[in-house]
Amino acid sequence: MAKKVVATLKTGKGKEYSKVITMVKSAKTGAYSFKEVIVHNDHVKDAIASSKA
Repeated sequence: MAKKVVATLKTGKGKEYSKVITMVKSAKTGAYSFKEVIVHNDHVKDAIASSKA
């Protein structure tokens, strides 16, 4: 499934978007999980900052 997303991001208007993967630690168990978000290139820093909060 991830290959399809990456392939579509490389063509046409998909070049304007980036896939942001952040690691989030669970407060309850202490385990880490990953969140994947596709955002416009102008909003990458905002997506990373919002995942830390």
